[in-house]
Amino acid sequence: MIALPAVVVVALVLLLAGGDEQPASEPAAATAPARTTVDRFDSARAWKHLRHQVELGPRPAGSPALAELAAYARERLPRGRYESVPGHPGLRNVVGRIRGRKPAVVLAAHYDTKDLPGFVGANDGAGGTAAVLEIARALRRMKRPRGAPEIRFVLFDGEEATDDSRPFLETGVRGSTAYAKRHADDIRALVLLDFIAEKGAMRIPREAGSDPKLWGRLRAAARRVGAGSAFPAGVVGEVIDDHTPFVRRGVPAIDLIDFTFPCWHRTCDDLSAVSERSLDLSGETVLELLRSWR
Repeated sequence: MIALPAVVVVALVLLLAGGDEQPASEPAAATAPARTTVDRFDSARAWKHLRHQVELGPRPAGSPALAELAAYARERLPRGRYESVPGHPGLRNVVGRIRGRKPAVVLAAHYDTKDLPGFVGANDGAGGTAAVLEIARALRRMKRPRGAPEIRFVLFDGEEATDDSRPFLETGVRGSTAYAKRHADDIRALVLLDFIAEKGAMRIPREAGSDPKLWGRLRAAARRVGAGSAFPAGVVGEVIDDHTPFVRRGVPAIDLIDFTFPCWHRTCDDLSAVSERSLDLSGETVLELLRSWR
């Protein structure tokens, strides 16, 4: 999915002075709540989206299963359509939008899976995709603040590397690289959903390549919906992921990823490795961030 830790991790833990950032190894303040204090994100519907993807089986770039998923997602995104990935015939991002003031805020995930036998990517691909679809549905039904920004929904194709002997930025993040090249000038921020459904007391600290101010807004949203313990203070090492092409073009971006996930690129990344509860914590948080954005 993303490049090997030995290649992409800048530091296992970065200790920052001041602010509310603390070592990622600090003890958890409390067990994640059984449910959030609000119920705007329909976790049951999102869970059905996740299960549907897993039931399609492996979904590597260019596969018939991924084409089926692309059609499923396009039907469910507001103003859903395909957008080609130049230089990579057969690859296409699935995009949608809710109108608003530009520049836009982008909510994204990758919808392909690593090309490994039997790998169904319940957390690594399906979780983020499911949350994007449900957040899009919820936002479309909400009354948003006057002057709210345009929100774009993008499901990136070709995130997973096809040749692990070469640098990940050369063979992976293909859909996001193309989208950033084409659209970065009219994007104010990007929120990337990656590992967001891991079973258990999910903890996602800030990844070092993620924008601190935007991450602070996310943590504030998490506290407002009762999911603060899922996004603890602290910073972990940088990873190369679909947010990287945007960061390199000066777009504030954050990556929601718990890179301690034990089933990364293993066939155990199936329904037994994820939970609706974790998906709800992530979904309610990001929905709150986006619905209140001015």
